[in-house]
This record gives sequence, C-alpha cells and structure tokens, in this order.
Amino acid sequence: MPDNSMPIILVEDVHKSYLMGKEAVPALRGVSLEIRPGEFVCLMGPSGSGKTTLLNIIGGLDEAGRGHVIVDNENLVAMSEDKLATLRLRKMGFIFQSYNLLANFTAQENVESPMVLAKIGRKERRERARKLLEKVGLGDRTHHYPSELSGGQQQRVAIARALANNPAILIADEMTGDLDSETGFAIMELATQLNQDGMTIIYVTHDPRMAEFGKRLILLRDGKIVDE
Repeated sequence: MPDNSMPIILVEDVHKSYLMGKEAVPALRGVSLEIRPGEFVCLMGPSGSGKTTLLNIIGGLDEAGRGHVIVDNENLVAMSEDKLATLRLRKMGFIFQSYNLLANFTAQENVESPMVLAKIGRKERRERARKLLEKVGLGDRTHHYPSELSGGQQQRVAIARALANNPAILIADEMTGDLDSETGFAIMELATQLNQDGMTIIYVTHDPRMAEFGKRLILLRDGKIVDE
C-alpha cells in the first residue's frame, strides 16, 4: 500500500525559461506543488500559463532551470538521462493530445511497445495488451493500424499504452482535447476508475466539464499557481 502521508510528486520553487531568439521567456516562475499518492489533480489556465511545461518537468521530459522535482523519492534534477528513462518506463504513463502512436504498428503492437522496453516476455505482453485494449473498449480493433482508427479510438489505444507497465502515476496533457463530448466523457470516466483503483493522475484540460472529474483543481497563470 502506498504511504499517503508522503507526496509522490514534490515540486519546489521550479523555474523554467525558453530562448526566443536572444530573449529568455519565462514559462514557470517559482512553482511549488505537492501531490500525494492516489490524488486526481487537474491543471487549468490560459494558453502560455505553463501547464504543459510543468507536466513535462514532472514527467522528466524537460529539465527545470532552477528548483527541485522529487518523484517517488527520486530527485529528477540529479538523475542521469538513463535513470530518468528507467523511472519513466517503470513508474509513469503518458497520454498526449496528439496520441503519438507508431503509424506502422497495430493497436496491439503500440500497446506492447513499452513492455518490450521493460523486457516483459512476449506471451505476457501480448495477453496484457489484449486485456488493456478490451478495457478501453477496443477488443475488436487489436490488429488495426492508427490510420484505420478514429481519433477517439487512437486516444484509447494511447491510454492502453500508457497503462502497459502498470504505472503509479498517469500524466495526461489534453487527453480529450480533440475528441467529441461523448468520447471525452467516456475517457474521463475511465480515468476516474483508474484513480479509484489507486493510480495518481495529473492532467491538463481547457474544458471546464472535463476539469470537474478531478478531485483537486490547480490554476496557473503567467507561470505561477494563482489558485487552488
């Protein structure tokens, strides 16, 4: 059982800037945040407020310019790229608005891909991928390629892939942004079930209806947390 008294994600005074030409443009300005195991956290804010940058730093996909990020007692700032990759593979699942599916892989093969990296045996990963695709309502689409799937179906494949290694943390950036309302609600209901099963979820949305699924709402503006 996870120790809910200790944060699974700890962000301390994180700053991040990007170079635009010769000018440094701040994306995060001293963000501090604690997320405990089993929380369901929604990040909202206008475009350019730093939501995606914060998600990417928490997920080890981007580096903080200053500050500390602790994930499951591991200091991301001090980790090598190899150790970061291992942490992402073992502890985190990622869902992106653009799906990021491999075009030449079937739905089944896309879901299996993280398990291949985790060196899970062929028989086990095939069975697990099949069960995950059934869980997201795509049991009859296992051998279809992304080009043969609708946007909603592709996002479901992406969700199944994110769950492949049974991550403790699910990080999702606009996972319903390009979907119709019915499909979006179905995906958020699936996320709710995963959270009830104990998964920590942090997600970004622009849609107030999707934000209501979260149990905790954090608002960002101009690279700072302005309300919670």
